[in-house]
Amino acid sequence: MVIIAPSILSADFTRLYDEIKAVTDAGAEWLHIDVMDGHFVPNITIGPVVVENIRKKTSLVLDCHLMIEHPEKYIDAFIKAGADIITIHSEAVLEPLDLITQIKKLGCKVGISINPETPLEKILHIIPKVDLVLIMSVHPGFSGQKFIDDVVPKLKQASEVIKKIKKQIYLQIDGGINNQNAGLVKKNGANVLVAASFIFKNKEYHTAINQLKEA
Repeated sequence: MVIIAPSILSADFTRLYDEIKAVTDAGAEWLHIDVMDGHFVPNITIGPVVVENIRKKTSLVLDCHLMIEHPEKYIDAFIKAGADIITIHSEAVLEPLDLITQIKKLGCKVGISINPETPLEKILHIIPKVDLVLIMSVHPGFSGQKFIDDVVPKLKQASEVIKKIKKQIYLQIDGGINNQNAGLVKKNGANVLVAASFIFKNKEYHTAINQLKEA
């Protein structure tokens, strides 16, 4: 079963609660929250205070994707704010395993993410330790980018690695996901699809989400 995780990066922040309720009613299971600091990626988005207020308004899984430098400084704040999953970038820390251990000790699920140009080999030793692997299919920073087809073999490789591990590890894809490529990424192992523009720029959220599920 595939999980659809709308990214609020493309939501209307002037009516964020209404947007969250709308995607919930439309069948979303998770809410993907892109946290950017203007350093690791060339954009600034939201912090723990917004996550805390979102948590008060929804029971959806809050999937916090930290695209920030020095994520270790902010882990406690995001967990206290109500994050269910915290995903860090392999490119943002020298030794992700230490931070992964820290996050787990605090009772939160943890994911590891790699950018389109980063080989999967960089995180092979990390995958057994996490709850989620995120393959970026755009260069992180802005929504609305075109899906990078070259990541598909890496997605399939990650799926094959995960199948050999005797635990549940979600395989997430994020970037340019729409009804034209959802079937392709699912066929190659993705079971959590992050979509921003495709959902929030659609007049009917349930139609967009159903198209992703049925692709």
